[in-house]
Amino acid sequence: MERYFITIFTILVVKSINYIMKSQMFLWTFFSAVWMLMAQVAQKSDQLFADQSPLKVKLSYSNNDMRLETDDTTLIKTNLSYWNENKWNDLEVSLRARGNFRRSKCYFPPIKMKIKKSKAKETLFEGNKNLKLVVPCLLQKEKNDNIVQEFIAYKLYEKVSPYHFKTRRVDIEFTEIKKNKEVVHNLKGFLIEDDKRVADRFEGKSFERYIHPKAMDKMTSVQNAMFQFMIGNTDFSVAYQHNGKLLYIDKVIHPLPYDFDLCGLVDASYAIVNSNLGISSVRDRKYRGFKRDESLIDEVRDQFLKNKDLFFEIIENQQNEFELVSEYESTHAYLTSFYDIIEDDTRYDRQVIEEMRTK
Repeated sequence: MERYFITIFTILVVKSINYIMKSQMFLWTFFSAVWMLMAQVAQKSDQLFADQSPLKVKLSYSNNDMRLETDDTTLIKTNLSYWNENKWNDLEVSLRARGNFRRSKCYFPPIKMKIKKSKAKETLFEGNKNLKLVVPCLLQKEKNDNIVQEFIAYKLYEKVSPYHFKTRRVDIEFTEIKKNKEVVHNLKGFLIEDDKRVADRFEGKSFERYIHPKAMDKMTSVQNAMFQFMIGNTDFSVAYQHNGKLLYIDKVIHPLPYDFDLCGLVDASYAIVNSNLGISSVRDRKYRGFKRDESLIDEVRDQFLKNKDLFFEIIENQQNEFELVSEYESTHAYLTSFYDIIEDDTRYDRQVIEEMRTK
């Protein structure tokens, strides 16, 4: 009988210790998140992204001129008209194409936008000297829906890590200048803030150089890896900053991902499968994170499980932005397939834990 009570007592003590440790971990995570939010420095550039309703804009330029292979100093000057405070406003901007892959493959190349400080002063764009404008790639029926899908990916990551890009949807009336005529395209797009703005928000720096992922902050590294797995993205390299930047904040390095158009969530027609990873479809998932303590991976798994309703809400809030019902349903179903994995211990172990990289 005495041995029985000792056994029961031991079990209760162990369970109590586990509970306390989990509670402490939760409180540490919670207060760390609160501290990081409070640590963010307000910037003038934030006003552009404060309103999350789509901003109406008008642009005009030649796609052929934009696609020309030039250096980063060759810019096309044009006028950006935008609807704000119940009137059209004009802003002089300079544009150039960005991205090697999309510049060669896309009818509409993605845009890097530069704005002079003097021109942006006392406008909605004040504080934003550099912006990315993401536009559809090809002239296809799902072109605008692909934009909404990639925009959703950015919004999902906002809930994963405090170290993210601010974005805002835009509805673009684009007048394409051709030799003998002008063609008007109604496009969906979105603006992305400059990485220096993200760094400044945390009083840090953004930089590019080879850094092994295991030298980076372990929590944000695993969060990024799980996020990339969720959206089915394999077109990135944290070490070499392919489709990502690095932030140096308080002597700690954090990944800052971007460009998700080739992921399974978007499922763009021009996406190319990386067969070297043992996948046969863009919709196939492959966990690309490096080996870490399983307790850390499980903590991030719990974060994603707790955010399940929030993530689905993000997609559902964009439902009216989709032009094709099938594209919305595909997006919703793809997120469901992610939770089918991480809610099942066997599938989670096989597709995440056992796939952690060692090199």
